[in-house]
Amino acid sequence: MTFDYEQRSIVMQSALAVLLCAVVLGGGYLCIPPELVGVPTPMALEDRLGFALKWDLLILFWLAGSVGAVSQKRFWHPADRHGSAYSEPSPALAVCQANLQNTLEQAVLALSAHLILATVLLERELVLIPLLVMVFLVGRATFAIGYAKNPIARAFGMAVTGAPTGFAYVLAASLIMAGR
Repeated sequence: MTFDYEQRSIVMQSALAVLLCAVVLGGGYLCIPPELVGVPTPMALEDRLGFALKWDLLILFWLAGSVGAVSQKRFWHPADRHGSAYSEPSPALAVCQANLQNTLEQAVLALSAHLILATVLLERELVLIPLLVMVFLVGRATFAIGYAKNPIARAFGMAVTGAPTGFAYVLAASLIMAGR
């Protein structure tokens, strides 16, 4: 099986993204002291959930900014003011809408993963949650920048966003099956 140029680009961007995520999450977990990111000890379940929600506020800010970007495009471009029920979006608005839709989907998955992790991680391990949030934000920024340039260029950001969330689900499931 041979890949065309775009497919090879997507694979390369995704591989680099996964490598970056592994370095950031692994290195951050090993090097960042829990108190630096606000992990108090001891922590009851409600404290761990609160910790995750506080960090996830940054993801919700990003989502709100994505909604704002669509609104701003509609306001400043007369062809887009009537809304999607009455006209097709301009190309610029279509990119913003696609970014918003993907950000919403990724945010739901990430926030859910972080809350599930908060129920099974122990105090020191909670350092992973702020790291996951930071990687999510880098992923969303690189996705939006890449998408605005070329649809294929969004692959790096998509993988930086999605791979850590997938990791979080696998980690949570593993810890649950191990009895946590």
